[in-house]
Amino acid sequence: MRFRLDPSVERHDRTVLGGSPLTVLRLTAAGAGVLDRVAAGDDVPLGALVRRLLDLGVIHPVTSVGDGGATTAADVTVVMPVLGAAPPVVPAGTILVDDGSTPPIPDATVRSPTPLGPGPARMRGLELVTTPLVAFVDADVSLPDGWLDHLLPHFDDPRVGAVAPRVVSTPGATLLARYETRHSPLDLGPVPARVRLGTRVAYVPAAVLVCRVAALREVGGFDPTLRYGEDVDLVWRLDAAGWTVRYEPDTVVEHAPRATWRAWAHQRIGYGSSAAPLARRHPGALTPVRTNGWTATAWALLVTGHPLAAAGLVLASATALVPRLPLPAAVSLRLAVGGTIRAGTPLASAVRRVWWPIVALAALRSRAARLALAASAVAAGHPLRLVDDVAYSIGVWRGVLREREPGPLLPRLTAWPPRGGATVARR
Repeated sequence: MRFRLDPSVERHDRTVLGGSPLTVLRLTAAGAGVLDRVAAGDDVPLGALVRRLLDLGVIHPVTSVGDGGATTAADVTVVMPVLGAAPPVVPAGTILVDDGSTPPIPDATVRSPTPLGPGPARMRGLELVTTPLVAFVDADVSLPDGWLDHLLPHFDDPRVGAVAPRVVSTPGATLLARYETRHSPLDLGPVPARVRLGTRVAYVPAAVLVCRVAALREVGGFDPTLRYGEDVDLVWRLDAAGWTVRYEPDTVVEHAPRATWRAWAHQRIGYGSSAAPLARRHPGALTPVRTNGWTATAWALLVTGHPLAAAGLVLASATALVPRLPLPAAVSLRLAVGGTIRAGTPLASAVRRVWWPIVALAALRSRAARLALAASAVAAGHPLRLVDDVAYSIGVWRGVLREREPGPLLPRLTAWPPRGGATVARR
């Protein structure tokens, strides 16, 4: 197999910095040689060291069209849940699940008398699948020719349970379509990833998701009680069960955006409403922001009008970090200072997407709260992003009150430097 380095990777002799979450690795001479071969594009056996690097997000598989492999399109059955009209183009052999459409879809393979939601509809289709792989495809997705070419080679690794492509929004001329092209929540970017909670790509949507049927049946498939977030829940349960889930952006599919502002807002509110049910199933997973105590204190000092104290704290924490990392002092300082600065983005996002009702009330009496609200709005960068985040927050608060689950409102403080640094040796 061939692999590629993650863009985050830095080499400092036998010490490697990279992956997600960012990890420091100290390699043996043999391990450094393996990483050299990866960087050169050579074939490398899928041994213990390579698997460890894959799990940490330091390297990613290269799936070249035409390489051949044990997994082919004949091993895949497409399951498409539909509510309303069937799409104009349905791949041959697709199991079309009519989720209670009125009138019924004439050519549906199986039909529910009433709408049950995408999760149960997919599970109805899965019952009819006899191939080792299933591809769940939403009806509003356009599949390009060869869409399976970069996805299927991942399944030659028997530990891979699911693979998702990059899902971009279908281009359009309307303001909403243009916004979605740049800010769709389904588009997870151009960099491949091991999908795992707490990493750069923490989940993948089920708009298009290719799964190993045995893995799905082992974990029980989609939770039928979740109307939104059922794909996030499935991915996290697959990972917890020991299966690998991968994000493969070399395959790009298009997802049609909502046609009206009302439908768009309803979608965003629905996404937000999934936070509390997911937090109940996965405690600690749906925190609005993860940061360390040093960083949180530094930003609090800055917002409350103490910039010199904030700068002093950042320098003090950076100085304390230098001897704790096996990296050049300049690199350690850059990590500490840069990490604190970059933490402002998720903190501003948390204000807009979750905390703004509390901060707005505080702003009636607090200058610091008013500054936090203003800074968060400026950091959004686009007026529609503010509307987007407010709609999402409505769903979050609805779910929190309905489920009586405060998890999506609570920040999570972590240690700094992050735990998880490892010494990796070739076995």
